[in-house]
Amino acid sequence: MFETPDFSHLRDKEFSEVYEPAEDSFLFLNSLEDEFDYLAKIKPTIVLEIGCGSGIISTFVKRLFPFSFCICTDINSSASKAAVISAARNLVDLNAASPLEDRLSGKVDLLLFNPPYVVTPDEEVGGRNISAAWAGGEKGRRIIDKVLPHVPNMLSPLGVFYMVVIKENNIDEIEEKMRIFNMKMTCVRSTRTGPEFLSVLKFTFDRS
Repeated sequence: MFETPDFSHLRDKEFSEVYEPAEDSFLFLNSLEDEFDYLAKIKPTIVLEIGCGSGIISTFVKRLFPFSFCICTDINSSASKAAVISAARNLVDLNAASPLEDRLSGKVDLLLFNPPYVVTPDEEVGGRNISAAWAGGEKGRRIIDKVLPHVPNMLSPLGVFYMVVIKENNIDEIEEKMRIFNMKMTCVRSTRTGPEFLSVLKFTFDRS
């Protein structure tokens, strides 16, 4: 069992608008731990996390693969700051800068996304405070569906994409969307937390 990163600083008042690691975050960590042997084989050099929040996921990955270059993005500026501090407290370096897709085209070995997946009214989507961490609009898919078409362009030939979803996001539809881009989907791990059924999905290029 790999050690969970320290994120105690999130209790500070200045990070009150940052999504604190919860069940979905720890499911993501456990899934990446399950995938360690697979990831070790592809040796991820460039790692990109979309919507990094506290930075706990990228910090964990950086500790698994110290040689990797981790880039974190988040629409919430407080979250970007929290991610940098999370990294520093855990003795790793993260680049908390917004990526340019053209610059990253075909170069991302490991793409991570714990999206705003909660079903909400569409008008709640797109905020720049803590609500951006969960407000997903219709079917919880407004942000997810914007990101998915960009995934194949960003991934390197052996790249892999992991994403957290809930049952209401309609996983079968997501799988069909990604098949259009010649990507196959598998479920790494699932769990029920209260009313939510969470899963971590894995996408790779279909070479069959």
